[in-house]
Amino acid sequence: MRRAWSRLFGGRFWTLALKELRQIRRDRRLTLSLIVPPTLQILLFGFALDSDVRNLRLGIVDESRTTESRQLISALTENDTFKVAGFYTTSAVLGEALADGRLEIGVVVPYDFAKLRARGRPVTVQVLLNAANANTAQIAQGYIEGAVAWLNRGVDGAPAAPPVELRAAYLYNPGLVNAWFIVTGVFGTLIILNGSLVSAATMIREKERGTVEQLLMTPASALEIVAAKMVPLFILLMAMVGLVLTVAGLVFHVPFRGSAGLALAACACCVLTGIGLGTFVSTLARSANQTQLIGFFVNPPLAMLSGGLTPIEAMPKWVQPLTLLNPIAHFATIARSVLIKG
Repeated sequence: MRRAWSRLFGGRFWTLALKELRQIRRDRRLTLSLIVPPTLQILLFGFALDSDVRNLRLGIVDESRTTESRQLISALTENDTFKVAGFYTTSAVLGEALADGRLEIGVVVPYDFAKLRARGRPVTVQVLLNAANANTAQIAQGYIEGAVAWLNRGVDGAPAAPPVELRAAYLYNPGLVNAWFIVTGVFGTLIILNGSLVSAATMIREKERGTVEQLLMTPASALEIVAAKMVPLFILLMAMVGLVLTVAGLVFHVPFRGSAGLALAACACCVLTGIGLGTFVSTLARSANQTQLIGFFVNPPLAMLSGGLTPIEAMPKWVQPLTLLNPIAHFATIARSVLIKG
């Protein structure tokens, strides 16, 4: 056993191992691919996949406009969970802001808030929650209940009379089905990643076989050649979109409350984006292995910064502007607005 071990890891082994290390050191692309992508991805994943909810946009309708109502608003905004995005005159205007996506939470303080508390009677405050993201809505309600519980406690810790009660209304997702948020968020990721992978594989295969040069020698123009390759991929990927929508509706019961034309137009733009991304990657790569390395550097950040799994509001402020460059994040907003909100 010892002889076999020494024969395997003898002087020849270390000589060959040192030779491989020297070759790896000379290959700058391989060295960069082992250092840069993992470092950037662990940083992005660590910040983007943060489960804490912060900076939720809060809209307030203060019909009471008294010291007691301002005390309630102060209790809600003491931590960084909520930030006041605006004060509204009526609950109808507040509902429009929630529907447009400008707010995540709405609080309506009744006009008799101070009078009822002065008479020793309980007061009901209405809370409107955008439940398109069921997990965020539940967490936000928990924070609001904690702030109201602190307000209800007296100076010595005993319950103060009268208590402030909450009446929560879950908009767009009364059943708090979290799968609706996940499915509509992952939908765009599937389209972009599949489109880029399939188109890149198709283009790089033609390049490796040398048939691109043969096609360029034909009377067809470069635009006709590229379009002829993209159109079949577009048709196949749009068929995949129809399949995904069918599975989402039948299995996860995701509603379809909005315009079918707008949804198909958004899906078509997303498919074209994926095909364009894959075509661009194939122009940079010379082989299938280089395509995989570039895809490993591009695709995971696109998926993590899409807001499909983690709300964009929960990401750090310096990461949130990066999501504006991500087509998946824009498609997820459109998909949730069309399918869930309507």
